Amino acid sequence: MSSGVFIVQEGGERFDKLLLRNLPNLSRSRIKDLIEQGQILLNGKIVKAGEIVKQGQEISWQYQENKPLDVQSEEIDFDIVYEDEDLLVINKPQGLVVHPCSSTKSGTLVNGLLFRVKDLSGINGTLRPGIVHRLDKNTSGLMIVAKNDTAHRSLAKQIADKKQFKRKYIALCEGHFKNNEGKIESFIARDKKDRKKMAVSDSGKYAVTNYKVLESFVKYDLVEFSLETGRTHQIRVHCKMLNHPIVGDDVYGHQIKSLKGQLLHSYKLSFLHPRTGQLMEFEAQLPQHFKTFMKIYCKN
Repeated sequence: MSSGVFIVQEGGERFDKLLLRNLPNLSRSRIKDLIEQGQILLNGKIVKAGEIVKQGQEISWQYQENKPLDVQSEEIDFDIVYEDEDLLVINKPQGLVVHPCSSTKSGTLVNGLLFRVKDLSGINGTLRPGIVHRLDKNTSGLMIVAKNDTAHRSLAKQIADKKQFKRKYIALCEGHFKNNEGKIESFIARDKKDRKKMAVSDSGKYAVTNYKVLESFVKYDLVEFSLETGRTHQIRVHCKMLNHPIVGDDVYGHQIKSLKGQLLHSYKLSFLHPRTGQLMEFEAQLPQHFKTFMKIYCKN
């Protein structure tokens, strides 16, 4: 059990951001969950994450530490694109789950990282060492992994600030977009009928996706996406909203027997190096299964 109290020394900051600075052992998502569960209080009351705190207010918490699973190292196939003393950039293959959970305890990227990398950041706990951000199981492409907590905090802050950290994706989508480029805006929340899915909902979180059609074929559009927000399944939900689901997406679109999942690839990644401040840029070409499908089915 973890518990504690402190007094706000300077007001004017969001509740969750202040907690992130003062409780460095907790990830942003963990803080969010604890606030929603009423396990972190402001002046003894449950408040929203975006509440603006005032000087002199009391913050208190009491919560049960996550019980870690026994995560074993395993030899897992993935490419390390770049590595130094602070971080790795990896190219995740389609079908690889990022981190263990109650139903998947082995065969994940984390299992593979523990096999290949000596040191990983510990901010996200035993189950997610080094994981700064993630990709869906059937989304391929570039990801960053932090080797120490200083790098993890810097990268997480860049993601939150939405300025230095940039991600671009390529997807093959069903049908043809009305405009060659544009912005998709909505609110996204958990699907009320299926908690494993996300859905457009007025009660959800604001989500913005920019898109640009790169090439059009008889049945499909090849589209580049960039995110202004980072909601769960955001691109996939927005494509469904436009009635242009990603090819092979068996959750938000249509299953295709020859594919193991959606043709969505994180192909560009840029950020400031947490130690040097240098701009780092990486690009990963489309994976073979993506190119093979396009060669067979994408006709002009």
